[in-house]
Amino acid sequence: MYDENDATGLAALVAKGKVSPDELLDEALARVAARNPAINAVVLVQEDVARKSIAKGLPEGPFRGVPFLLKDLGAEAIDFPTHSGSRLSANTRYSYDSEIFKRMRATGVVTFGRTTSPEGGVGPVTEAAVYGGPTRNPWGLAHTSGGSSGGAGAAVAAGILPMAHGSDGGGSVRIPASSCGLFGFKPTRGRFPDGPAAGEGWAGMAIDGFLTRSVRDNAAMMDACAGPDLGAPYVAPPLENGYLAAIQRPPRRLRIGLCDTNFSGQPIHEDCAEAVAKAGALLESLGHSVAPTRPDADHMGMMRAWTRIVACGGALSLQQAVARRGKPLAADDVQGISRGALAFGKTLSGADYLAAVEKIHSYGREMARALQPYDVLLSATLAEPPAKVGRFHHDREDFEAYRIGKGGVFEYSPFCAAFNASGQPAASVPLHWNAAGLPVGVHLAAQFGQDELLIALCAELEAAQPWAGKRPDFA
Repeated sequence: MYDENDATGLAALVAKGKVSPDELLDEALARVAARNPAINAVVLVQEDVARKSIAKGLPEGPFRGVPFLLKDLGAEAIDFPTHSGSRLSANTRYSYDSEIFKRMRATGVVTFGRTTSPEGGVGPVTEAAVYGGPTRNPWGLAHTSGGSSGGAGAAVAAGILPMAHGSDGGGSVRIPASSCGLFGFKPTRGRFPDGPAAGEGWAGMAIDGFLTRSVRDNAAMMDACAGPDLGAPYVAPPLENGYLAAIQRPPRRLRIGLCDTNFSGQPIHEDCAEAVAKAGALLESLGHSVAPTRPDADHMGMMRAWTRIVACGGALSLQQAVARRGKPLAADDVQGISRGALAFGKTLSGADYLAAVEKIHSYGREMARALQPYDVLLSATLAEPPAKVGRFHHDREDFEAYRIGKGGVFEYSPFCAAFNASGQPAASVPLHWNAAGLPVGVHLAAQFGQDELLIALCAELEAAQPWAGKRPDFA
Protein backbone atom coordinates (compact mmCIF):
# COMPACT_ATOMS: atom_id res chain seq x y z
CA MET A 1 0.00 0.00 0.00
CA TYR A 2 2.70 2.50 0.99
CA ASP A 3 4.84 1.84 -2.07
CA GLU A 4 1.96 1.59 -4.52
CA ASN A 5 0.70 5.12 -3.84
CA ASP A 6 2.05 8.62 -4.29
CA ALA A 7 1.25 11.28 -1.71
CA THR A 8 -2.09 12.03 -3.34
CA GLY A 9 -2.98 8.35 -3.24
CA LEU A 10 -2.00 7.97 0.42
CA ALA A 11 -4.10 11.01 1.34
CA ALA A 12 -7.07 9.42 -0.45
CA LEU A 13 -6.63 6.28 1.66
CA VAL A 14 -6.60 8.41 4.81
CA ALA A 15 -9.76 10.21 3.69
CA LYS A 16 -11.50 6.85 3.15
CA GLY A 17 -10.45 5.60 6.57
CA LYS A 18 -8.37 2.75 5.12
CA VAL A 19 -5.25 3.91 6.94
CA SER A 20 -4.61 6.45 9.67
CA PRO A 21 -2.04 9.26 9.76
CA ASP A 22 -0.40 7.55 12.75
CA GLU A 23 -0.04 4.32 10.78
CA LEU A 24 1.57 6.16 7.86
CA LEU A 25 3.95 7.88 10.26
CA ASP A 26 4.78 4.50 11.82
CA GLU A 27 5.71 3.18 8.38
CA ALA A 28 7.83 6.21 7.50
CA LEU A 29 9.72 6.03 10.80
CA ALA A 30 10.30 2.29 10.38
CA ARG A 31 11.78 2.97 6.96
CA VAL A 32 14.01 5.70 8.39
CA ALA A 33 15.32 3.17 10.92
CA ALA A 34 15.87 0.49 8.27
CA ARG A 35 17.10 2.49 5.30
CA ASN A 36 18.56 5.78 6.47
CA PRO A 37 21.79 4.37 7.94
CA ALA A 38 22.94 3.43 4.43
CA ILE A 39 22.08 6.75 2.76
CA ASN A 40 22.33 9.34 5.59
CA ALA A 41 19.45 11.47 4.33
CA VAL A 42 17.06 12.02 7.25
CA VAL A 43 18.10 14.07 10.29
CA LEU A 44 16.61 15.87 13.29
CA VAL A 45 13.60 13.56 13.57
CA GLN A 46 10.85 15.09 15.72
CA GLU A 47 8.41 12.22 16.23
CA ASP A 48 6.73 13.85 19.24
CA VAL A 49 5.95 16.98 17.20
CA ALA A 50 4.44 14.85 14.44
CA ARG A 51 2.32 12.82 16.87
CA LYS A 52 1.04 15.99 18.53
CA SER A 53 0.08 17.49 15.17
CA ILE A 54 -1.96 14.38 14.39
CA ALA A 55 -3.63 14.37 17.81
CA LYS A 56 -4.45 18.06 17.52
CA GLY A 57 -6.21 17.50 14.19
CA LEU A 58 -4.65 17.91 10.77
CA PRO A 59 -5.81 20.53 8.25
CA GLU A 60 -8.21 19.25 5.59
CA GLY A 61 -5.75 19.72 2.76
CA PRO A 62 -4.79 17.64 -0.28
CA PHE A 63 -2.12 15.70 1.64
CA ARG A 64 -3.84 15.17 4.98
CA GLY A 65 -1.98 12.47 6.91
CA VAL A 66 0.96 12.02 4.52
CA PRO A 67 4.47 11.89 6.10
CA PHE A 68 6.68 14.81 5.07
CA LEU A 69 10.20 16.15 5.58
CA LEU A 70 11.68 19.65 5.36
CA LYS A 71 15.05 20.39 3.83
CA ASP A 72 17.63 21.24 6.48
CA LEU A 73 18.10 24.68 4.97
CA GLY A 74 15.48 27.41 5.03
CA ALA A 75 11.81 26.59 5.73
CA GLU A 76 12.19 28.07 9.19
CA ALA A 77 9.79 26.48 11.68
CA ILE A 78 9.39 26.83 15.44
CA ASP A 79 9.03 23.10 16.05
CA PHE A 80 11.81 21.95 13.74
CA PRO A 81 15.39 22.81 14.72
CA THR A 82 17.97 23.01 11.97
CA HIS A 83 21.68 22.58 11.36
CA SER A 84 21.45 24.36 7.97
CA GLY A 85 24.09 21.88 6.81
CA SER A 86 26.72 23.39 9.13
CA ARG A 87 28.34 22.75 12.50
CA LEU A 88 28.27 26.52 12.97
CA SER A 89 24.46 26.51 12.93
CA ALA A 90 23.88 23.15 14.61
CA ASN A 91 20.59 22.88 16.48
CA THR A 92 19.44 26.40 15.66
CA ARG A 93 15.86 27.09 16.73
CA TYR A 94 13.60 29.71 15.21
CA SER A 95 11.03 31.87 16.98
CA TYR A 96 8.72 31.99 13.96
CA ASP A 97 7.26 29.85 11.20
CA SER A 98 8.17 30.82 7.64
CA GLU A 99 5.33 31.49 5.24
CA ILE A 100 6.36 28.58 3.01
CA PHE A 101 6.20 26.21 5.99
CA LYS A 102 2.76 27.50 6.96
CA ARG A 103 1.49 26.81 3.45
CA MET A 104 3.00 23.32 3.35
CA ARG A 105 1.55 22.54 6.79
CA ALA A 106 -1.90 23.69 5.64
CA THR A 107 -1.96 20.86 3.09
CA GLY A 108 -2.29 18.41 5.99
CA VAL A 109 1.15 16.82 5.75
CA VAL A 110 2.67 15.27 8.86
CA THR A 111 6.13 16.81 9.11
CA PHE A 112 8.49 14.71 11.25
CA GLY A 113 12.02 15.96 10.54
CA ARG A 114 14.48 17.33 8.04
CA THR A 115 16.71 16.10 5.21
CA THR A 116 20.40 16.73 4.69
CA SER A 117 21.85 19.58 2.65
CA PRO A 118 25.39 20.78 1.94
CA GLU A 119 26.75 23.64 4.00
CA GLY A 120 25.42 26.89 2.61
CA GLY A 121 23.39 25.01 0.00
CA VAL A 122 26.41 25.12 -2.32
CA GLY A 123 27.32 22.31 -4.69
CA PRO A 124 25.76 19.43 -6.63
CA VAL A 125 26.43 16.96 -3.78
CA THR A 126 25.38 16.64 -0.14
CA GLU A 127 28.44 15.94 1.98
CA ALA A 128 28.17 18.20 5.03
CA ALA A 129 30.44 17.39 7.98
CA VAL A 130 27.68 18.13 10.50
CA TYR A 131 25.90 14.92 9.46
CA GLY A 132 28.93 12.72 10.01
CA GLY A 133 29.25 11.53 6.42
CA PRO A 134 27.98 11.98 2.86
CA THR A 135 24.43 11.44 1.69
CA ARG A 136 24.38 8.56 -0.78
CA ASN A 137 22.27 7.65 -3.78
CA PRO A 138 19.86 4.72 -3.31
CA TRP A 139 20.45 3.77 -6.97
CA GLY A 140 24.16 3.28 -6.26
CA LEU A 141 25.63 3.93 -2.83
CA ALA A 142 29.01 4.92 -4.25
CA HIS A 143 27.32 7.83 -6.03
CA THR A 144 25.94 11.14 -4.83
CA SER A 145 22.22 11.78 -4.54
CA GLY A 146 22.87 15.33 -5.74
CA GLY A 147 22.61 18.67 -4.02
CA SER A 148 21.68 20.80 -2.46
CA SER A 149 18.37 18.98 -1.79
CA GLY A 150 20.30 15.72 -1.80
CA GLY A 151 18.76 14.38 1.38
CA ALA A 152 15.27 15.00 0.06
CA GLY A 153 16.06 13.19 -3.19
CA ALA A 154 17.65 10.23 -1.42
CA ALA A 155 14.78 9.89 1.08
CA VAL A 156 12.12 9.85 -1.63
CA ALA A 157 14.11 7.54 -3.92
CA ALA A 158 14.69 5.15 -1.00
CA GLY A 159 10.93 4.90 -0.46
CA ILE A 160 10.99 6.51 2.99
CA LEU A 161 8.24 8.88 1.89
CA PRO A 162 6.59 9.88 -1.40
CA MET A 163 7.42 13.60 -1.39
CA ALA A 164 9.81 16.00 0.34
CA HIS A 165 10.54 19.71 0.45
CA GLY A 166 13.61 21.12 -1.28
CA SER A 167 14.89 24.39 -2.69
CA ASP A 168 16.69 25.41 -5.87
CA GLY A 169 19.20 28.22 -6.32
CA GLY A 170 21.31 26.66 -9.08
CA GLY A 171 19.63 23.33 -9.72
CA SER A 172 19.25 22.16 -6.14
CA VAL A 173 15.88 20.46 -6.78
CA ARG A 174 16.54 19.41 -10.37
CA ILE A 175 20.03 17.95 -9.76
CA PRO A 176 18.84 15.48 -7.09
CA ALA A 177 15.73 14.76 -9.17
CA SER A 178 17.98 13.76 -12.07
CA SER A 179 20.38 11.84 -9.82
CA CYS A 180 17.64 9.95 -7.96
CA GLY A 181 15.12 9.22 -10.73
CA LEU A 182 12.49 11.68 -9.48
CA PHE A 183 10.47 14.63 -10.73
CA GLY A 184 11.62 18.11 -9.76
CA PHE A 185 10.18 21.45 -10.87
CA LYS A 186 11.64 24.95 -10.45
CA PRO A 187 8.87 27.52 -10.92
CA THR A 188 9.15 31.02 -12.32
CA ARG A 189 11.06 33.48 -10.14
CA GLY A 190 8.90 34.94 -7.38
CA ARG A 191 6.27 32.20 -7.48
CA PHE A 192 6.69 31.20 -3.80
CA PRO A 193 7.11 33.31 -0.66
CA ASP A 194 10.47 33.89 1.05
CA GLY A 195 9.23 35.73 4.15
CA PRO A 196 9.22 36.81 6.78
CA ALA A 197 13.02 36.56 7.06
CA ALA A 198 13.81 37.53 3.47
CA GLY A 199 12.33 38.92 0.30
CA GLU A 200 14.47 36.84 -2.04
CA GLY A 201 17.38 34.42 -1.99
CA TRP A 202 20.58 34.89 -3.98
CA ALA A 203 19.30 37.98 -5.84
CA GLY A 204 16.07 36.15 -6.70
CA MET A 205 17.74 33.05 -8.11
CA ALA A 206 16.76 30.74 -5.22
CA ILE A 207 13.25 29.36 -4.73
CA ASP A 208 11.59 26.48 -2.87
CA GLY A 209 10.46 23.30 -4.58
CA PHE A 210 9.67 19.62 -4.10
CA LEU A 211 11.04 16.17 -4.91
CA THR A 212 8.25 13.79 -5.91
CA ARG A 213 7.58 10.56 -7.78
CA SER A 214 4.49 11.89 -9.51
CA VAL A 215 3.81 15.10 -11.38
CA ARG A 216 0.44 15.49 -9.68
CA ASP A 217 1.96 15.54 -6.18
CA ASN A 218 4.32 18.33 -7.21
CA ALA A 219 1.49 20.22 -8.90
CA ALA A 220 -0.80 20.06 -5.88
CA MET A 221 1.90 21.14 -3.44
CA MET A 222 3.00 24.01 -5.68
CA ASP A 223 -0.61 25.19 -5.95
CA ALA A 224 -0.79 25.24 -2.17
CA CYS A 225 2.41 27.28 -1.86
CA ALA A 226 2.08 29.65 -4.82
CA GLY A 227 1.54 33.36 -4.40
CA PRO A 228 3.35 36.25 -2.69
CA ASP A 229 3.55 36.79 1.02
CA LEU A 230 3.05 40.11 2.75
CA GLY A 231 5.53 42.69 1.53
CA ALA A 232 7.06 40.57 -1.23
CA PRO A 233 9.39 42.74 -3.35
CA TYR A 234 8.04 41.28 -6.61
CA VAL A 235 5.75 38.48 -7.75
CA ALA A 236 5.58 36.02 -10.63
CA PRO A 237 2.92 36.48 -13.30
CA PRO A 238 -0.28 34.92 -11.90
CA LEU A 239 -1.16 31.37 -12.88
CA GLU A 240 -4.19 31.12 -15.13
CA ASN A 241 -5.78 28.08 -13.48
CA GLY A 242 -3.06 26.49 -11.38
CA TYR A 243 -0.61 23.62 -11.74
CA LEU A 244 -3.06 20.84 -10.93
CA ALA A 245 -5.64 22.13 -13.39
CA ALA A 246 -2.93 22.40 -16.05
CA ILE A 247 -2.10 18.69 -15.94
CA GLN A 248 -5.67 17.57 -16.48
CA ARG A 249 -5.13 17.69 -20.24
CA PRO A 250 -2.07 17.66 -22.52
CA PRO A 251 -0.74 20.99 -23.78
CA ARG A 252 -1.18 22.14 -27.36
CA ARG A 253 1.41 20.74 -29.78
CA LEU A 254 4.61 22.59 -28.97
CA ARG A 255 7.77 23.84 -30.65
CA ILE A 256 10.63 22.08 -28.86
CA GLY A 257 14.25 23.18 -29.22
CA LEU A 258 16.65 20.29 -28.57
CA CYS A 259 20.21 20.83 -27.33
CA ASP A 260 22.31 17.65 -27.10
CA THR A 261 25.54 19.41 -26.07
CA ASN A 262 26.04 21.86 -23.26
CA PHE A 263 24.77 25.35 -24.01
CA SER A 264 28.20 26.44 -25.24
CA GLY A 265 28.48 23.55 -27.69
CA GLN A 266 30.82 21.22 -25.81
CA PRO A 267 29.88 17.53 -25.82
CA ILE A 268 28.22 15.90 -22.82
CA HIS A 269 28.45 12.31 -21.58
CA GLU A 270 27.05 9.79 -24.06
CA ASP A 271 24.47 8.58 -21.52
CA CYS A 272 23.12 12.12 -21.17
CA ALA A 273 23.12 12.73 -24.93
CA GLU A 274 21.24 9.46 -25.37
CA ALA A 275 18.65 10.55 -22.81
CA VAL A 276 18.09 13.80 -24.73
CA ALA A 277 17.78 12.00 -28.08
CA LYS A 278 15.26 9.52 -26.70
CA ALA A 279 13.24 12.30 -25.08
CA GLY A 280 13.22 14.20 -28.37
CA ALA A 281 11.98 11.12 -30.21
CA LEU A 282 9.26 10.60 -27.60
CA LEU A 283 8.12 14.20 -27.95
CA GLU A 284 8.02 13.86 -31.74
CA SER A 285 5.94 10.68 -31.40
CA LEU A 286 3.47 12.70 -29.34
CA GLY A 287 3.09 15.20 -32.19
CA HIS A 288 5.38 17.97 -31.00
CA SER A 289 7.78 19.71 -33.39
CA VAL A 290 11.40 19.10 -32.35
CA ALA A 291 14.36 20.96 -33.88
CA PRO A 292 18.04 21.20 -32.87
CA THR A 293 19.12 24.45 -31.25
CA ARG A 294 21.62 25.98 -28.88
CA PRO A 295 20.70 29.10 -26.87
CA ASP A 296 22.92 32.03 -27.82
CA ALA A 297 23.83 33.75 -24.56
CA ASP A 298 26.87 34.52 -22.40
CA HIS A 299 26.69 31.34 -20.33
CA MET A 300 30.13 31.60 -18.74
CA GLY A 301 29.60 35.27 -17.94
CA MET A 302 26.34 34.34 -16.24
CA MET A 303 28.03 31.60 -14.24
CA ARG A 304 30.80 33.94 -13.14
CA ALA A 305 28.16 36.41 -11.94
CA TRP A 306 26.17 33.59 -10.28
CA THR A 307 29.32 32.54 -8.42
CA ARG A 308 29.90 36.06 -7.13
CA ILE A 309 26.32 36.45 -5.95
CA VAL A 310 26.36 33.09 -4.18
CA ALA A 311 29.71 33.88 -2.53
CA CYS A 312 28.24 37.10 -1.16
CA GLY A 313 25.15 35.22 -0.01
CA GLY A 314 27.29 32.60 1.70
CA ALA A 315 29.41 35.23 3.40
CA LEU A 316 26.27 36.99 4.67
CA SER A 317 24.81 33.73 6.03
CA LEU A 318 28.06 32.98 7.86
CA GLN A 319 28.19 36.45 9.36
CA GLN A 320 24.59 36.15 10.55
CA ALA A 321 25.22 32.71 12.07
CA VAL A 322 28.30 34.00 13.89
CA ALA A 323 26.29 36.96 15.22
CA ARG A 324 23.54 34.63 16.49
CA ARG A 325 26.10 32.47 18.27
CA GLY A 326 27.88 35.44 19.79
CA LYS A 327 31.50 34.31 19.42
CA PRO A 328 34.07 34.51 16.61
CA LEU A 329 34.26 32.00 13.78
CA ALA A 330 36.69 29.13 14.47
CA ALA A 331 38.48 27.26 11.68
CA ASP A 332 36.57 24.03 12.25
CA ASP A 333 33.14 25.66 12.50
CA VAL A 334 32.69 25.45 8.73
CA GLN A 335 34.05 23.43 5.82
CA GLY A 336 36.57 24.61 3.28
CA ILE A 337 34.14 25.76 0.61
CA SER A 338 32.36 27.99 3.12
CA ARG A 339 35.68 29.49 4.20
CA GLY A 340 36.46 29.99 0.53
CA ALA A 341 33.12 31.70 -0.09
CA LEU A 342 33.75 34.03 2.83
CA ALA A 343 37.25 34.89 1.59
CA PHE A 344 36.10 35.36 -2.00
CA GLY A 345 33.14 37.45 -0.91
CA LYS A 346 35.46 39.81 0.96
CA THR A 347 37.29 40.57 -2.31
CA LEU A 348 34.06 41.83 -3.90
CA SER A 349 32.80 45.37 -3.53
CA GLY A 350 29.21 46.53 -3.47
CA ALA A 351 29.72 47.66 -7.06
CA ASP A 352 30.97 44.17 -7.96
CA TYR A 353 27.85 42.63 -6.46
CA LEU A 354 25.51 44.99 -8.29
CA ALA A 355 27.37 44.37 -11.55
CA ALA A 356 26.83 40.63 -11.04
CA VAL A 357 23.11 41.18 -10.49
CA GLU A 358 22.97 43.27 -13.65
CA LYS A 359 24.76 40.48 -15.50
CA ILE A 360 22.19 37.85 -14.56
CA HIS A 361 19.42 40.25 -15.55
CA SER A 362 21.11 40.75 -18.91
CA TYR A 363 21.44 36.98 -19.25
CA GLY A 364 17.73 36.62 -18.56
CA ARG A 365 16.99 38.90 -21.50
CA GLU A 366 19.36 36.87 -23.69
CA MET A 367 17.66 33.60 -22.73
CA ALA A 368 14.23 35.10 -23.30
CA ARG A 369 15.30 35.99 -26.83
CA ALA A 370 16.87 32.56 -27.35
CA LEU A 371 13.61 30.82 -26.43
CA GLN A 372 11.39 33.08 -28.57
CA PRO A 373 11.26 30.58 -31.49
CA TYR A 374 10.36 27.76 -29.09
CA ASP A 375 7.85 26.93 -26.39
CA VAL A 376 10.23 24.60 -24.55
CA LEU A 377 13.98 23.96 -24.53
CA LEU A 378 15.05 20.32 -24.06
CA SER A 379 18.50 19.34 -22.76
CA ALA A 380 20.08 16.99 -20.27
CA THR A 381 19.76 17.97 -16.61
CA LEU A 382 23.41 17.13 -15.93
CA ALA A 383 26.32 16.70 -18.32
CA GLU A 384 27.20 13.34 -16.72
CA PRO A 385 25.48 10.55 -14.77
CA PRO A 386 25.52 10.96 -10.95
CA ALA A 387 29.06 11.64 -9.72
CA LYS A 388 30.93 9.42 -7.32
CA VAL A 389 30.83 10.47 -3.67
CA GLY A 390 33.84 12.64 -2.87
CA ARG A 391 34.35 14.12 -6.31
CA PHE A 392 32.91 17.50 -5.30
CA HIS A 393 33.87 17.36 -1.63
CA HIS A 394 33.69 20.53 0.43
CA ASP A 395 37.18 20.42 1.97
CA ARG A 396 38.73 22.75 -0.63
CA GLU A 397 38.74 26.54 -0.22
CA ASP A 398 39.10 27.73 -3.83
CA PHE A 399 35.45 28.72 -4.14
CA GLU A 400 35.58 30.30 -7.59
CA ALA A 401 37.58 27.43 -9.12
CA TYR A 402 35.29 24.89 -7.44
CA ARG A 403 32.35 26.40 -9.29
CA ILE A 404 33.72 27.44 -12.69
CA GLY A 405 37.28 26.11 -12.93
CA LYS A 406 38.54 23.14 -14.94
CA GLY A 407 36.71 20.00 -13.80
CA GLY A 408 34.47 22.09 -11.57
CA VAL A 409 30.77 22.11 -10.85
CA PHE A 410 29.80 24.10 -13.95
CA GLU A 411 31.22 21.44 -16.27
CA TYR A 412 29.18 18.80 -14.44
CA SER A 413 26.02 20.89 -14.14
CA PRO A 414 25.99 23.42 -17.01
CA PHE A 415 22.22 23.59 -17.57
CA CYS A 416 20.34 24.19 -14.32
CA ALA A 417 21.71 27.51 -13.04
CA ALA A 418 20.88 29.14 -16.38
CA PHE A 419 17.22 29.16 -15.42
CA ASN A 420 17.79 30.34 -11.88
CA ALA A 421 19.53 33.32 -13.44
CA SER A 422 16.86 33.88 -16.09
CA GLY A 423 13.98 33.15 -13.71
CA GLN A 424 12.32 30.86 -16.25
CA PRO A 425 10.49 27.71 -15.12
CA ALA A 426 12.37 24.45 -15.57
CA ALA A 427 11.96 20.78 -14.66
CA SER A 428 13.93 17.54 -14.52
CA VAL A 429 11.98 14.53 -15.74
CA PRO A 430 13.13 10.91 -15.07
CA LEU A 431 12.95 9.35 -18.52
CA HIS A 432 16.25 7.45 -18.75
CA TRP A 433 18.45 5.04 -16.80
CA ASN A 434 21.92 4.11 -18.08
CA ALA A 435 23.44 0.64 -18.43
CA ALA A 436 24.79 0.87 -14.88
CA GLY A 437 21.26 1.41 -13.58
CA LEU A 438 21.78 5.06 -12.64
CA PRO A 439 19.10 7.66 -13.41
CA VAL A 440 19.81 10.30 -16.06
CA GLY A 441 17.26 13.12 -16.07
CA VAL A 442 16.18 15.25 -18.99
CA HIS A 443 15.65 18.97 -18.53
CA LEU A 444 12.77 21.03 -19.89
CA ALA A 445 12.56 24.82 -19.64
CA ALA A 446 9.84 27.21 -20.80
CA GLN A 447 9.44 30.91 -21.32
CA PHE A 448 9.07 33.17 -18.27
CA GLY A 449 5.73 32.65 -16.52
CA GLN A 450 4.76 29.60 -18.60
CA ASP A 451 4.74 27.20 -15.65
CA GLU A 452 1.38 25.67 -16.56
CA LEU A 453 2.41 24.84 -20.11
CA LEU A 454 5.62 23.26 -18.83
CA ILE A 455 4.03 21.08 -16.17
CA ALA A 456 1.33 19.97 -18.61
CA LEU A 457 4.09 18.73 -20.90
CA CYS A 458 5.77 16.94 -17.99
CA ALA A 459 2.48 15.19 -17.18
CA GLU A 460 2.08 14.17 -20.82
CA LEU A 461 5.56 12.61 -20.76
CA GLU A 462 4.74 10.84 -17.49
CA ALA A 463 1.61 9.33 -19.07
CA ALA A 464 3.49 8.32 -22.22
CA GLN A 465 6.45 6.76 -20.40
CA PRO A 466 5.52 6.11 -16.73
CA TRP A 467 8.41 6.07 -14.28
CA ALA A 468 6.79 5.64 -10.86
CA GLY A 469 7.27 1.88 -10.91
CA LYS A 470 11.05 2.17 -11.25
CA ARG A 471 12.61 1.63 -7.83
CA PRO A 472 16.20 1.00 -6.79
CA ASP A 473 17.05 -2.48 -5.55
CA PHE A 474 18.07 -0.79 -2.30
CA ALA A 475 14.41 0.04 -1.58
